[in-house]
Amino acid sequence: MERQAVPRLRRRLGREDPRAVPDARRALRELLRHWGKPGRSQTAELLTSELVTNALVHTGDDAVLTAALGPRGLRVEVRDFAVSPPRPRPAGPHEGTGGRGLVLVRSLAGSWGVRRHPVGKSVWFELDPEEPDGEAATEAAGDPDAEWAG
Repeated sequence: MERQAVPRLRRRLGREDPRAVPDARRALRELLRHWGKPGRSQTAELLTSELVTNALVHTGDDAVLTAALGPRGLRVEVRDFAVSPPRPRPAGPHEGTGGRGLVLVRSLAGSWGVRRHPVGKSVWFELDPEEPDGEAATEAAGDPDAEWAG
């Protein structure tokens, strides 16, 4: 039985590169060209932008974007090299447009979470190709910090 290759994307994103976020969106759009129902790739691009921006802005270091299409759908991970876990927080009325990235991920992704590495962490989300946004939103084991509790 022949094994098919899983379509993948892997990019190193430089914190000093102002094109990092739009380049990540463009690369993901190309990967998802024929994937999912209408609108799913735009949701994936939005959530990827949020994770990439968080990693580059809040860690002061480079990041690595990985995306893979598999039988269950799309999985996107953004790895950074900071040890502190991300914290979703609702933005206050006087906070401008910042502070909503993980709230969007929580609302629109089928599932999401944080995976610890010896150096840094990966924040990830998954999307089903057909599921309406937010319908099946769950966090890893009910708690995105579950791997941090150890």
